[in-house]
Amino acid sequence: MSILTKPVLAILPHIPKPIMRRLAARYIAGEELSDAMARLRALAQRGHPGILDVLGENVRDEAEARSVAANYISACDVLAAEQLDCYVSVKPTHVGLTMRPELCFELYSKIAAHAARHRIEMRVEMEDAPTTDGTLAVFERLRKQHANVGIVLQSRLFRTLEDIDRLAPGPLSVRMVKGIYLEPAAIAHTEPEPIRKAYVDCVEKLARRRAKISLATHDEGLAERCLEVLRKHQYRREEYEFQVLLGVREELWRRWREAGHCVRIYVPYGPEWKPYSIRRMRKNPQILGHVIKAAFTPTRR
Repeated sequence: MSILTKPVLAILPHIPKPIMRRLAARYIAGEELSDAMARLRALAQRGHPGILDVLGENVRDEAEARSVAANYISACDVLAAEQLDCYVSVKPTHVGLTMRPELCFELYSKIAAHAARHRIEMRVEMEDAPTTDGTLAVFERLRKQHANVGIVLQSRLFRTLEDIDRLAPGPLSVRMVKGIYLEPAAIAHTEPEPIRKAYVDCVEKLARRRAKISLATHDEGLAERCLEVLRKHQYRREEYEFQVLLGVREELWRRWREAGHCVRIYVPYGPEWKPYSIRRMRKNPQILGHVIKAAFTPTRR
């Protein structure tokens, strides 16, 4: 953490909402579904499919968790009506995992079933290490009943290679990420190169299973190492894709797309954008530097 970053993190909750919203504007579509749909339509015109995420996590009230699920179900209806290539991505603690795993499974099942009627995929997000076992347990139950459900795995965690081995046989769709949560050194890699190596090792294992793999990264060197693995396993273009964050390194999206790769854009929205942004910056202060830098860099359209 730099000398500048620490005091900025301390005052983040006190930054006026309009200023904070300006800082987050590149990365957050807005507060309403209509804001996210506008971004998704614009991205589709540029040849990019999307990922829709309603911001929020760690709900403590069942009514709130059910409201979150209802929001996703409504979003699926709108995505289908507009015929957009976009799937929905849902955090387990946003639909009740830390309250009651059975509630989490129930709500995920409702979203997945409704999404499937519209031929929309649903992704089970991965959060911090204490929720990993519960998340994987819910995912394994879901995939027995819903063919449109995928999972997120983090290369940062030591356990992930073994988690891949433990996943039940059958079709598998995985978004591979480095992991935004800064975990203890006893359970996770803490330096960049070990995280990258673990990422490539995970892609290798997933490729052996012939999983559909989403490479969620803005790291060009890592991307090329993963592409070498996929070429070795003779992956076709429709069997993998790149996934990137809204507003981050758009010139990279263009290069990958021009090279013939599918580049899918993560589009988060919702009224929880400010606490979400603050939590993310505190969990990984490196994000703050990217946000501040991008806030003063002209957007390329």
